[in-house]
Amino acid sequence: MKRFIKLLIPPIILTVFRKTIPNKYGWKGDYSSWQDAQKDAIGYDSDNILQAVRKSLLKVKNGDAAYERDSVIFDEIQYSWPLLSGLMFCAAKEKGRLKVLDFGGSLGSTYYQNKKFLDKLDYVSWNVVEQMHFVDAGKKEFEDDQLNFFSSVEECLKRESPKILILSSVLQYIEDPYKLLDGILKSEFEYILIDRTPFSKLNSKIKLQIVSPSVYRASYPCHFFKESNFVKYFENHQYKLLEGFNSFDGENNEYEFKGMILERVS
Repeated sequence: MKRFIKLLIPPIILTVFRKTIPNKYGWKGDYSSWQDAQKDAIGYDSDNILQAVRKSLLKVKNGDAAYERDSVIFDEIQYSWPLLSGLMFCAAKEKGRLKVLDFGGSLGSTYYQNKKFLDKLDYVSWNVVEQMHFVDAGKKEFEDDQLNFFSSVEECLKRESPKILILSSVLQYIEDPYKLLDGILKSEFEYILIDRTPFSKLNSKIKLQIVSPSVYRASYPCHFFKESNFVKYFENHQYKLLEGFNSFDGENNEYEFKGMILERVS
């Protein structure tokens, strides 16, 4: 019935309706500080988020779904081909061995997304660093010979020696991302793969991301970086930008989601 009614409405009416009734979900506001945005946020550590991701990713692991992203399941894998290219580039440089630290990697979403290709490599060590409740669930239901879970970078480094750092859809949710990176980059990873990171087309901003309840109920502060400053930070830490690319999260007049492949300068 909704589809039938839509066919009867002239396109100009639909256009006006969409402009006058904005979507209440997505990235909203322009906050002066992270703390101000945090006051309006529900938070990222809520158990309902973990359970939503866990339920969806178990379907992927058990072969009942092809792909999961942010707890949403898909019938087909939606590859980030530039990220996968970066992984294969790193594996080629390391003679078929891939040793990854996936910071903020959920329950292994990127690992399962690319598993078809990872399984063709000689050796894979995929290590997720996450919040403790994600780590507990990961160890219990997802950990295997290739996929491991840790609650801190230090804990991971004590057991593994990853050469690749993955930062996919994570830095924007850290209150002080550059301070965090100062600590992580002391480990001198050979390669850094960044994906699904928002960049403002003007100056850096802080917004509130409001997630649709059809996914899970949550909202949290989100950085929109100034790209030139972002790249300069890594250059100052002895990394050169090999390639930049657009992420599938899209763009609008204010911002765009992008990724990068960086290599350490010896």
